[in-house]
Amino acid sequence: MRSRNYDADLTPPWKKKGAAAPEVAAETDLVVEEAATGFCGAVVRCERTAEGFTVTLEDRFGKHRVFPMTPGGFLIDGETVTLVRPGPPSPRGPLLSASGSIAVTGAKARVARAGRIYVEGRHDAELVERVWGHDLRVEGVVVEYLEGVDDLPAIVDTFSPGPDARLGVLVDHLVPGSKESRIAASVTGSDVLVVGHPYIDVWEAVKPASVGIRAWPRVPRGQDWKTGVCEALGWHMSTGEAWQRILASVHTYKDLQPELLGRVEELIDFVTAP
Repeated sequence: MRSRNYDADLTPPWKKKGAAAPEVAAETDLVVEEAATGFCGAVVRCERTAEGFTVTLEDRFGKHRVFPMTPGGFLIDGETVTLVRPGPPSPRGPLLSASGSIAVTGAKARVARAGRIYVEGRHDAELVERVWGHDLRVEGVVVEYLEGVDDLPAIVDTFSPGPDARLGVLVDHLVPGSKESRIAASVTGSDVLVVGHPYIDVWEAVKPASVGIRAWPRVPRGQDWKTGVCEALGWHMSTGEAWQRILASVHTYKDLQPELLGRVEELIDFVTAP
């Protein structure tokens, strides 16, 4: 005996013939299983491609895989769902800048400090601006580039750093025994801080998954590194075009390696210290 207020068929509506699987927003950190392969992971990002939208999942070992967001192509707790792009986030708490700091809204850029941050080249400067640009304008810190670490001693002499005009320098491939490490040691002092990351070039400081590659290729010694990277990845473009492709893949600090993140934050703290 049953009540006439209930349908005898208890099958969920979307499981009935012709019904669509329910749509679920692919919010960051949502754990799903890709139905065809069984790959299970947390949502890292959603992107638009020429073929449609894709979702990047990260499993518990840190492995990333990209899947098309096809109807009914994923499982949540064993139930079939269709992943869709999440809508704009609702304001919950303070707005964050690309660096993860609390964004200061409505404030004019501060008058530039006497202190400066120098980086090795234009690509380094553009990457720092992309992630820390908001913070630097709030703090009044100007970033300039060296066009090579060999000129650093002369630049330090000309700059004449002091307690009210500190100089911070970010160097590529700063590893023990390197030319860069010897130059850095020769200029480091109480008002000069030279830090660096271990990568051959700042390109490598961008996470491969953010660029859509498995890993940064190894380039034989003696070959121009950037040219070798483009050749190994099958990128038929100039190194300048390749950099713009890489830079466009960086949206927040999460797209960068921690070895770079910590060093830039350290430099900002150093040149803005009272």
